[in-house]
Amino acid sequence: MSSGSSRTSTTTNAGSFESFLEIWLVRQEHYLEELLSSQQHSHESRDEDLRELIDRVLSHYHQYYVEKSRAAQRDIFLVFSPKWFTTFERTFLWISGFKPGLVFRLAYETIKDLAEDQRVKIANLSKETKVQERSLNDELAKIQESVASPPLLEVARTHGRVSDPLVEAAGATETMRSSMESVVASADLLRMTTAVKMVEILNPVQNVRFLAAATQLQLRIRSLGLQRDAERGVNDSL
Repeated sequence: MSSGSSRTSTTTNAGSFESFLEIWLVRQEHYLEELLSSQQHSHESRDEDLRELIDRVLSHYHQYYVEKSRAAQRDIFLVFSPKWFTTFERTFLWISGFKPGLVFRLAYETIKDLAEDQRVKIANLSKETKVQERSLNDELAKIQESVASPPLLEVARTHGRVSDPLVEAAGATETMRSSMESVVASADLLRMTTAVKMVEILNPVQNVRFLAAATQLQLRIRSLGLQRDAERGVNDSL
């Protein structure tokens, strides 16, 4: 495959996921409105109604990871350095997504009425998650060590802008691609299972606050990133 074909394929793959993400984020904003409304009227809402909303929000996140998995199968390098995120959003990435430990920070900051048994369960879950995070960091380091030069992330960033022989020379073999896909899949699974387990620990009212805070954080980071990139674009053009 020529470098031109590689660039075309990369652009197509990025465009495909970016189109999905735009629609997904619009729905995410709608879910935030629902969560905030339910949060304000939680004393009037039945637990069954709150659980139904929580299930729909989790299903929405699941849809994101399903589509992301497809994107990773098409081009794992692109997922490691996603063009669909702003520069600011990319500073928060850990193996192509948020670090699972963020779940605990959000829970402790937004939920002030945790019972003692909930605190114990959250602490245990946090310990388990940290162990798995370290394991994934080790796996990523092994892949990194298998790449002589340039570093793995640099290979991902330059993918589509260099010829395939150069990428292959940097260690971008099918074996490495498979290893990278495996690490990303494991990281995404850890992200989702950690959030689901947290939801299982919290009661419906607490979950609405927790999910609203997580959604607000994500949308705020994206909004700020878009603003900064736009300003940088204006400044670069001066």
